[in-house]
Amino acid sequence: MDHFTRLGLPRRFVVDAAALERAYLAQSRAVHPDYHAAGAAADLAASTDLSAAVNEAYTTLRDPFARADYLLGLLGGPPASQEKGVEPTFLAEVMDLRERAEDAIQHAAVRADIEERSAALMTQVADGFARVEAGDAGRLVAVRRSLNALKTLRSLARALPED
Repeated sequence: MDHFTRLGLPRRFVVDAAALERAYLAQSRAVHPDYHAAGAAADLAASTDLSAAVNEAYTTLRDPFARADYLLGLLGGPPASQEKGVEPTFLAEVMDLRERAEDAIQHAAVRADIEERSAALMTQVADGFARVEAGDAGRLVAVRRSLNALKTLRSLARALPED
């Protein structure tokens, strides 16, 4: 059972955060081991496994990057280990950001640029998923490349010293 099905949500990138929260709370109450502690050992073990699966589903689906990566896999898109590319113009952007990050005065500006570019990439991911049709390998590769670029920006942001 996939994470979307486990929480009773439609399998799509855009997820209503409130609906996700409600589904998680309902499912976690239904399968939580505390409600099965007085039952048979097998019931308690099954409840523990189901509870862990519900928690994993919620953790994955509430993070847009993790949700996109997971959904890409469900749709048959390439894993990050197989498709490592990014758009060529993005590499020039990253080089510029890295150069600016070396200038101690520009950390806040670089961080703001990274956040802005990350938001734009997340919009590309959402648009890519909205347009994906069965067997659309080209669009799935484009989504993967956007996720690869997002991962690169996240790493660059983590490397910046706090102001």
